[in-house]
Amino acid sequence: MQKLFSYGTLQQENVQLATFSRKLTGSPDVLVGYRLDEIAISDPAVVATSGKTHHPMLIRTENPADEVPGVIFEITDEELAQADRYEVKEYARVMATFRSGAQAWIYGDAREAKGQG
Repeated sequence: MQKLFSYGTLQQENVQLATFSRKLTGSPDVLVGYRLDEIAISDPAVVATSGKTHHPMLIRTENPADEVPGVIFEITDEELAQADRYEVKEYARVMATFRSGAQAWIYGDAREAKGQG
Protein backbone atom coordinates (compact mmCIF):
# COMPACT_ATOMS: atom_id res chain seq x y z
CA MET A 1 0.00 0.00 0.00
CA GLN A 2 1.00 3.60 -0.64
CA LYS A 3 0.24 6.62 1.51
CA LEU A 4 -0.98 9.82 -0.14
CA PHE A 5 -1.58 13.17 1.58
CA SER A 6 -4.54 15.22 0.44
CA TYR A 7 -5.00 18.86 1.33
CA GLY A 8 -7.43 19.76 -1.44
CA THR A 9 -9.70 18.26 -4.06
CA LEU A 10 -8.71 14.63 -3.44
CA GLN A 11 -10.62 14.94 -0.15
CA GLN A 12 -13.84 15.51 -2.12
CA GLU A 13 -15.97 12.35 -2.34
CA ASN A 14 -16.94 13.09 -5.97
CA VAL A 15 -13.26 13.39 -6.96
CA GLN A 16 -12.40 10.15 -5.14
CA LEU A 17 -15.22 8.29 -6.87
CA ALA A 18 -14.24 9.68 -10.29
CA THR A 19 -10.52 9.02 -9.77
CA PHE A 20 -10.45 5.77 -7.74
CA SER A 21 -14.01 4.38 -8.11
CA ARG A 22 -14.30 4.30 -4.32
CA LYS A 23 -14.42 6.54 -1.28
CA LEU A 24 -11.05 6.66 0.49
CA THR A 25 -10.46 6.37 4.22
CA GLY A 26 -7.59 8.06 5.95
CA SER A 27 -6.16 9.75 9.01
CA PRO A 28 -5.81 13.48 9.66
CA ASP A 29 -2.25 14.79 9.80
CA VAL A 30 -0.32 18.02 9.38
CA LEU A 31 2.45 18.85 6.92
CA VAL A 32 4.92 21.21 8.60
CA GLY A 33 7.10 23.69 6.71
CA TYR A 34 4.61 24.29 3.90
CA ARG A 35 1.89 26.81 3.15
CA LEU A 36 -0.93 26.84 0.62
CA ASP A 37 -1.16 28.93 -2.51
CA GLU A 38 -3.62 28.58 -5.36
CA ILE A 39 -3.24 27.83 -9.06
CA ALA A 40 -5.61 28.15 -12.00
CA ILE A 41 -6.54 24.82 -13.61
CA SER A 42 -6.78 24.82 -17.41
CA ASP A 43 -7.47 21.09 -17.91
CA PRO A 44 -11.23 20.91 -18.59
CA ALA A 45 -11.49 17.29 -17.40
CA VAL A 46 -9.96 18.16 -14.01
CA VAL A 47 -12.23 21.21 -13.67
CA ALA A 48 -15.24 19.05 -14.55
CA THR A 49 -14.25 16.43 -11.96
CA SER A 50 -13.47 18.84 -9.11
CA GLY A 51 -15.99 21.54 -10.01
CA LYS A 52 -13.27 24.12 -9.36
CA THR A 53 -11.19 26.30 -11.69
CA HIS A 54 -8.58 26.95 -8.97
CA HIS A 55 -6.92 24.31 -6.78
CA PRO A 56 -4.69 24.69 -3.73
CA MET A 57 -0.93 24.23 -4.20
CA LEU A 58 1.64 23.29 -1.56
CA ILE A 59 4.57 25.68 -1.35
CA ARG A 60 7.57 24.60 0.73
CA THR A 61 8.74 27.32 3.12
CA GLU A 62 10.80 25.25 5.60
CA ASN A 63 9.32 27.53 8.29
CA PRO A 64 8.13 25.31 11.18
CA ALA A 65 5.35 27.81 11.88
CA ASP A 66 3.80 27.08 8.46
CA GLU A 67 1.44 24.10 8.52
CA VAL A 68 -1.04 22.51 6.15
CA PRO A 69 -3.69 20.18 7.61
CA GLY A 70 -5.04 17.34 5.54
CA VAL A 71 -5.63 13.60 5.40
CA ILE A 72 -3.24 10.73 4.67
CA PHE A 73 -5.02 8.06 2.62
CA GLU A 74 -3.86 4.48 2.10
CA ILE A 75 -4.13 3.59 -1.57
CA THR A 76 -2.89 0.91 -3.94
CA ASP A 77 -0.07 1.32 -6.45
CA GLU A 78 -2.67 1.48 -9.24
CA GLU A 79 -4.61 4.18 -7.35
CA LEU A 80 -1.40 6.18 -6.98
CA ALA A 81 -0.97 5.98 -10.76
CA GLN A 82 -4.58 7.15 -11.12
CA ALA A 83 -3.85 10.11 -8.81
CA ASP A 84 -0.83 10.95 -10.99
CA ARG A 85 -3.12 11.05 -14.03
CA TYR A 86 -5.63 13.29 -12.20
CA GLU A 87 -3.06 15.89 -11.11
CA VAL A 88 -2.13 18.50 -13.72
CA LYS A 89 1.45 19.21 -14.85
CA GLU A 90 1.88 22.05 -12.35
CA TYR A 91 2.06 19.44 -9.57
CA ALA A 92 4.93 17.06 -8.82
CA ARG A 93 4.69 14.07 -6.49
CA VAL A 94 7.36 13.91 -3.75
CA MET A 95 7.71 12.09 -0.43
CA ALA A 96 7.28 14.11 2.78
CA THR A 97 7.35 13.52 6.55
CA PHE A 98 4.44 14.70 8.69
CA ARG A 99 4.00 15.93 12.24
CA SER A 100 2.98 12.41 13.30
CA GLY A 101 6.21 10.99 11.86
CA ALA A 102 4.32 9.31 9.02
CA GLN A 103 5.72 9.50 5.51
CA ALA A 104 3.44 9.96 2.52
CA TRP A 105 3.43 11.22 -1.03
CA ILE A 106 2.40 14.84 -1.57
CA TYR A 107 1.63 16.80 -4.71
CA GLY A 108 3.50 20.10 -4.56
CA ASP A 109 4.73 22.81 -6.89
CA ALA A 110 6.40 21.19 -9.93
CA ARG A 111 8.64 24.25 -10.41
CA GLU A 112 10.26 23.50 -7.05
CA ALA A 113 10.78 19.85 -7.96
CA LYS A 114 12.62 21.02 -11.09
CA GLY A 115 14.76 23.45 -9.08
CA GLN A 116 12.87 26.54 -10.21
CA GLY A 117 10.90 27.19 -7.02
